[in-house]
Amino acid sequence: MKLINKIVDNIKYKHPWDKFYQKKDRKIEVPNLSIYEYLKETAKGHEKSLALNYFNRKLSFANLFSEIDLCARALKSQGIREGDVVTICMANTPEAIISFYAVNKIGAIANMLHPLSAEEEIKKSLIDTQSVMLIAINLSYKNIKHIIDETDVYKIVIVSASDSMPLLLRLGYNITQGYKIETPKKSEFNMYWNDFIAKGRHYNGKTLIKTTKDQPAVILHSGGTNGVPKNIVLNNGNINAIAKQAPIIFPKVEVGDSILAILPLFHCFGLVVCIHGPLCLGASATLVPQFDAKRFDKLLVKYRPNLIAGVPTLYEALLSNKHMDNVSLTQVKYVISGGDTLTETKNEQVNKFLKKHGCRVNITQGYGMTETSGPVTFGALGSDVLGSVGIPLPGNDLKIISPDTKEEVPTNEVGEICISGPSVMMGYLNNEKETNEILEKDSSGKIWVHTGDLGYVNEKGILFFVQRLKRMLIVSGYNVYPSHIEEVIMEHEAVSNCGVIGIPHPYKVQVPKAFIVLKSGVKPTLKVKNSIKEHCEKRLAKYMMPKEFEYRESLPKTMIGKVNYRELEK
Repeated sequence: MKLINKIVDNIKYKHPWDKFYQKKDRKIEVPNLSIYEYLKETAKGHEKSLALNYFNRKLSFANLFSEIDLCARALKSQGIREGDVVTICMANTPEAIISFYAVNKIGAIANMLHPLSAEEEIKKSLIDTQSVMLIAINLSYKNIKHIIDETDVYKIVIVSASDSMPLLLRLGYNITQGYKIETPKKSEFNMYWNDFIAKGRHYNGKTLIKTTKDQPAVILHSGGTNGVPKNIVLNNGNINAIAKQAPIIFPKVEVGDSILAILPLFHCFGLVVCIHGPLCLGASATLVPQFDAKRFDKLLVKYRPNLIAGVPTLYEALLSNKHMDNVSLTQVKYVISGGDTLTETKNEQVNKFLKKHGCRVNITQGYGMTETSGPVTFGALGSDVLGSVGIPLPGNDLKIISPDTKEEVPTNEVGEICISGPSVMMGYLNNEKETNEILEKDSSGKIWVHTGDLGYVNEKGILFFVQRLKRMLIVSGYNVYPSHIEEVIMEHEAVSNCGVIGIPHPYKVQVPKAFIVLKSGVKPTLKVKNSIKEHCEKRLAKYMMPKEFEYRESLPKTMIGKVNYRELEK
């Protein structure tokens, strides 16, 4: 009887995970629209409902579109054309959201950059992407001013985190924080946000450029599968595909619901899962520009979100917060974890915590990467088996192959995870070699991403993530590549060799530790150590900075002469 049922299932379903979806939901059709146009289309009928909430300054969808239009006109007034690259180096503020959609509206490309990036990272990104304009939070200016003349950027727009705050809060912020931040003088080259927007009021030309789903829209950043930083080009259809999948996997989300947008906009998880996806569902995004784990309880009480999305460290903060005793989570419809794997033990702890606080759902994990515009699998519709990362989202395909033979392996056998679907990137910017190494077209014309991650699929089509093939660390949800840190440290004139590993951290899960061998005759004096640390601070983002530096006479080696990282980890 079991054999008969299995044969019937194989006839009925093309993929084992199809049984979780209704027939009409197993495929999606990505609209031939820009990201901006798709958001505008989905907002019809609820324009007066809330879209953004920033310290209780609220923007309806109608207000948001008005602000986007004004920003689009300002961009056009400054000469930005279709296909130009505008770098947005911002925290989660309304200006960041408005800029992102305005850049897309005029057919330009948004390069999303971490505001805490080091000088050299900012310079390299601006040069590699051929950016012509930079919209940046004022905190970043100190790392911009020395390198901007070496780029093609002809206009900088400076934004303060306080610009969109309510009046009293803005005054308080400027008194307590504003004076500490170095900002440029206004000039034809540098403008402040309000002056920039004022330019838009005098521009009466066309702003909406009709683009297709296949045209590039966003550049995000990741180390790919080998740790070398890359510029990932995503088109309109890639981003909209996730938004199109969202109502199928989140059927309980309604117009008027809200999500805590803690994850940053320059991170694919933040951009797609916390901003574009929810907004296209009619939910509002409560913007959190700087997350403070100790105040997590206050955010939950004040804003009562219906969706919570974060990396595992966010849930570590939830569990360790000492002020959660009387916090009710009865309104929460979805609790989403991604960016790294939540252990089964931690998963159970979070579920127990949620239940204790009145939440009617468990935490649900997903799996994805920047090269796939974010999530490609999710524990939707009853597929959230403990320890798993769910089933492929509608329209996606999944296979597990042997890393050696590249042949597909049987059910429950571990191999490399490969993904196909409408959210797969266009490629790495100006890097055909690396693009061809990660993207493969099969005989039917389907393009597969070779993720470099190991996992297996069970009989029901549910994916279980095992580990990374690549040597990569996850620091507070960010990908950190030891090889990149080593390369930076090795640039220092006093360094002979270097090995970087991850060490446990109570909140960030992992942080880098550097083992350094100095050149012959160089001693690890305080002056040398400080010089190496300052060198790293100038070239590495804060989250990449080694937590510890250990100086050794030599590094352990493998039989073939490579650094033995396993020995270092011991």
